[in-house]
Amino acid sequence: MIVGSGDIASVLVDRKGFCFFASGVSNSQETRESEYKRERMLLMEQRKDLKLVYFSSLDALDGKSRYYQHKREMEELVKKGFRYHTIIRLGNITWGTNPHTIINSMKKIHEKGVELEIRDVYRYLVDKADFLYWISKIPKWNCEISITGKRMKVKDLVEEYVYD
Repeated sequence: MIVGSGDIASVLVDRKGFCFFASGVSNSQETRESEYKRERMLLMEQRKDLKLVYFSSLDALDGKSRYYQHKREMEELVKKGFRYHTIIRLGNITWGTNPHTIINSMKKIHEKGVELEIRDVYRYLVDKADFLYWISKIPKWNCEISITGKRMKVKDLVEEYVYD
């Protein structure tokens, strides 16, 4: 069972006995509490007899924003509410159409002719092939998996993915 229709859900392959929960708040800048409440309610409606796979963020453990607080809360709900579960903490994906991913948001700014603000920091990028590889390796037991992908300076990320 696959719950969701966004960039992550679009590449998942259904797997017997699993519920891939890929229908959450996907914008780390989200401020509307209604969006966080919607995800909580939808999560708790999922079947408890399946292994729930929840997609979180690499920054969930130490991020300070409302979004990362929400991700920590959701991870706790998964651990307490689902006997069988896997939490996947994911870097930034390189595919899809979500305008809020780092690559798509930078492409949009660049297309408008606005100069990009490029900070001297690293980001972790996960391509579709790596993502699907690790998804295929999810074990039957409960676990937490971090899929970091490739560590890149933002300036290199822009060169490779935005100025293509």
